[in-house]
Amino acid sequence: MDAGLNVTYITLDGHVEVHRYRYLYFVIMLTAYILIICCNATIAYLIVIHSDLHEPMYIFIAALLINSILFSTNLYPKLLIDFLSEKQVISYQACVFQVFIFYTLSFAEFLLLAAMSYDRYVSICKPLQYPMIMRKTTVNILLALAWLVPACHIMVPVVVVSRNELCRFSLKGIFCNNSGYDVFCANFTAMFIFGVVILFDIAIFPMLFIIFTYTRIFIVAQRSCGEVRRKAAQTCLPHLLVLINYSCLVGYDIILARLESDVPKIAHFIMTLQILIYNPLFNPIIYGLKLQKISKHLKKLLSLAEMN
Repeated sequence: MDAGLNVTYITLDGHVEVHRYRYLYFVIMLTAYILIICCNATIAYLIVIHSDLHEPMYIFIAALLINSILFSTNLYPKLLIDFLSEKQVISYQACVFQVFIFYTLSFAEFLLLAAMSYDRYVSICKPLQYPMIMRKTTVNILLALAWLVPACHIMVPVVVVSRNELCRFSLKGIFCNNSGYDVFCANFTAMFIFGVVILFDIAIFPMLFIIFTYTRIFIVAQRSCGEVRRKAAQTCLPHLLVLINYSCLVGYDIILARLESDVPKIAHFIMTLQILIYNPLFNPIIYGLKLQKISKHLKKLLSLAEMN
């Protein structure tokens, strides 16, 4: 506690031998952060400037990539500062804010993927109704809900938790996540139950919806001509790869937070860094390479860069 400023600080105790490897950690994470910003921003930029990419599917992809940039920006700058600092601490208020942004953007990705699966479902299974259903207004509403619904869900436990007294001032992690419940004096059984409800509401149910829509898409594609099957494979495969990758990483994060006391510190540290690096880099690579329209514009951009 800083008595002069009335600020409570929490120690981030998940770092491993920062005093020895601080510059190595810093270079690795700074490189990863720059790559995340450049890769995601480049694909989003291509979608914005090219009119043939102004379709619902590509707009949702751009939103997903922007979400990845925001997610990384919530964590990376603080991590980079911590690697160069003598003490790895965070103010209690900043920790609560980081938790709120972390889970809002994490669950927003599930809802964006659900919106993308609905778009593909309408496009392939109801092509004649597609222009009427996926209008600009519909797309804007889905985008707004993808961020507002998780924010409203996460706001409740964050506000409740923030009003409780701290009994510990150390977190077994390198950033603030749901393992932060351990620092409070109160018994958070009710909050844990509410957290499970949130998990089902804005993660499990959207994932089941995605599985349902893609199952319907593949059934319809199998009964249709080769052109429909090709369209389904080209546009749905990247979304499925992103979903599988992200679902595994979210499950990884939840298990890691719940079992942190049973995991060696060095293993916990490495696994946490993997969560922060893989998904934000995976999305633009998949969409940039697997979707033909984006790949075509990306190749043109790279060829122009080489000529200059």
